[in-house]
Amino acid sequence: MNCYPSTTVVLHECEAKLLSFLFHEYGKGVTIYERLKKGMTLCDAIAMKTCREIEGTFGDYISTQFKKAVLYTGPVLPEPEKEPLEEHRLSNWLEFLEPGSVVFCAFGSQLILEKKQFQELVLGLELANLPFLVAVKPPKGTNSVEEALPEGFKERVQEKGLILDCWVPQLKILSHKSVGCFVSHCGYGPVWESLAMCDCQLVLLPSAYWLMEQELKVGPEVEKDENGWFSKENICKAMKCVMDKDSQVGCFVKENHRKWKEVLSTPGFISNYIDNFIQNLHGLLAE
Repeated sequence: MNCYPSTTVVLHECEAKLLSFLFHEYGKGVTIYERLKKGMTLCDAIAMKTCREIEGTFGDYISTQFKKAVLYTGPVLPEPEKEPLEEHRLSNWLEFLEPGSVVFCAFGSQLILEKKQFQELVLGLELANLPFLVAVKPPKGTNSVEEALPEGFKERVQEKGLILDCWVPQLKILSHKSVGCFVSHCGYGPVWESLAMCDCQLVLLPSAYWLMEQELKVGPEVEKDENGWFSKENICKAMKCVMDKDSQVGCFVKENHRKWKEVLSTPGFISNYIDNFIQNLHGLLAE
């Protein structure tokens, strides 16, 4: 099943590994991919947690391939949290920093970096000479992020950077006035939250999700080599690209982000999708 008929998608080894779960056994003698394909072949309709404005072309292709209706739920975003970050211990650190000056980097629970890539990431943050907050899982083969830090790194950055391996209130951090850049692995949840609910600039370190950079053009992707590895220089370059006020690329992606946020935050946009989705389900039952 090729989901992109007009686009040749070449995955690096590290990206391919993230999709390898599709071919793991899920039940006796059946892979996840086989279950998905059979389900989409035998069902009456296919539901997609997205909106036509952003992934309509993809939905149309799926509908054509499987010869059945595709129903859109919309992004299904959480209600904005009313309580500020003040109750969290990070608030004291952020409050003393300039508005829009902090780089926040978070990769969620699924993406665990190799130790070498983790070190390139934090060295790139240091190279950018901007205050930063990193929330990631300990790199592979290590017990903690502190154990994996490059030699002398902690002493050099001191209070300018915080690196945590625990849960943090991501949406509240992204909404904080001091945060100006979000370095994301482009997981589906963070994609929608950062696009629709926050104003900070985006730097994309995608594993296998090309939508943000190639289609929506709301942030630059960190350049990788032929093996899918990124360097500290390219991490720094991407961050500087969006944080530099005189950057043409930064202005371009910021304006695109603003436009998409305006669309997604239009009153009734999300609720209308949910209402239409429910009506379409009722329509299927009535047939």
